[in-house]
Amino acid sequence: MESPVARTMGWERSGMRSILFAALVACGGTALAAPTILVYGDSLSAAYGIPQNEGWVALLVERLKQRKSNYTVVNASISGETSAGGAARIGAVLAETRPAIVIVELGANDGLRGLPIEQMKANLSAIVRAAKRQGARVIVIGMLLPPNYGAQYVKEFRAAFRDVARDERVSSVPLLFEGVPDKREMFQADNLHPSTEAQPIMMENVWRRLAAMVIAAPK
Repeated sequence: MESPVARTMGWERSGMRSILFAALVACGGTALAAPTILVYGDSLSAAYGIPQNEGWVALLVERLKQRKSNYTVVNASISGETSAGGAARIGAVLAETRPAIVIVELGANDGLRGLPIEQMKANLSAIVRAAKRQGARVIVIGMLLPPNYGAQYVKEFRAAFRDVARDERVSSVPLLFEGVPDKREMFQADNLHPSTEAQPIMMENVWRRLAAMVIAAPK
């Protein structure tokens, strides 16, 4: 979701190589030989506003370790990213990481800006197709919007993620926030970004779709 902090800090595309390299090194030096899960999202996956080790992606890494999986995780999420930005950089990220699985968590910023739903769907489809061309399996994560964006727009936005997953024949998580209580402590001060308390629930929502993909990881 939108984060002016990340934008003002200057997330340059040219810096993505060093970011990804650092992520691979952080995974214990074995990432280049191990199958990779690429998390490709926005601030909801970049642990915006909370410690990195408490975000749902970090919790996913811990779950994989507990299950003794040989998959490694690269988090290429950027706060403030839109589906258009994701579509523009997907080729370079795929070339760098060569993932076996891609988790696509984008679109929230499109919705918050009221951007055209059809364009968002086209961008998400382009990301999914690029990953599939490389042979990766894909999970598309669904989002929703507050009701003040208008009933029709909110309905079409929610359906867009399901439609992309169906049309591209890939797996999906119906909603990243499924089961997150509508309580103040579950969100940060902006009332948009989830707090640390919500992260385990978000991780479990993703894990329910991911588990079957990693249970028979290549050795």
